[in-house]
Amino acid sequence: MVDEHRIFAESLATALTAETDVEAAAVGTVPAAVHQLERAGYDVLLLDVDMAESQTLLTLVRERHGELRPVMLATYDDPRRAAQSLTAGANAWVAKDSSLARLLVVVRGVLREETHVPPALLTGVLRELTHDRRNRTEHQRLVASLTPRELEVLRCMLSGLGRKAVAERLYLSPHTVRTHMQNVLGKLGVHSTLAAVALARRAGVPPAD
Repeated sequence: MVDEHRIFAESLATALTAETDVEAAAVGTVPAAVHQLERAGYDVLLLDVDMAESQTLLTLVRERHGELRPVMLATYDDPRRAAQSLTAGANAWVAKDSSLARLLVVVRGVLREETHVPPALLTGVLRELTHDRRNRTEHQRLVASLTPRELEVLRCMLSGLGRKAVAERLYLSPHTVRTHMQNVLGKLGVHSTLAAVALARRAGVPPAD
């Protein structure tokens, strides 16, 4: 259980531990959660969606703890944020004011590899996921218009390399790299390196090794 409101987190962990088949622990920060996950094995992560680093923790869980099922706890329903969380790897979205019985249903459900979203939120979440999928497809189409060399340059940009570093890595002149970067921005329909990197990430382009 990861929540900045320690009293809430500890109270909920205590209530959950009262169940014969549940053991729970509460922490109040993302770094503490990372440390706790490295120390012991857990099946479910209850995560406050309003924490500043909640999406960062979801990404880390997906990369390092693929067996862990994240459940997002929210103070209010938000289809956009719910869709973002599900896309990032969450298995469920639950209101903080839900009953303990409801939370246990969700926890036990995600352990059976179920996805839980409140019925009233489902239509909005599906709409957001469909919209995201369309955008991703369009972004992938734009990336597909790049030449192999331009794609290499884009992947270097994703790795945070500047023009000089890209030139050294790809054995090109800085002027040639500048031309490739301009072509990348033009084909992607953006006006800055940051925008190009953001679009590439949404399209699923991996950074340079």
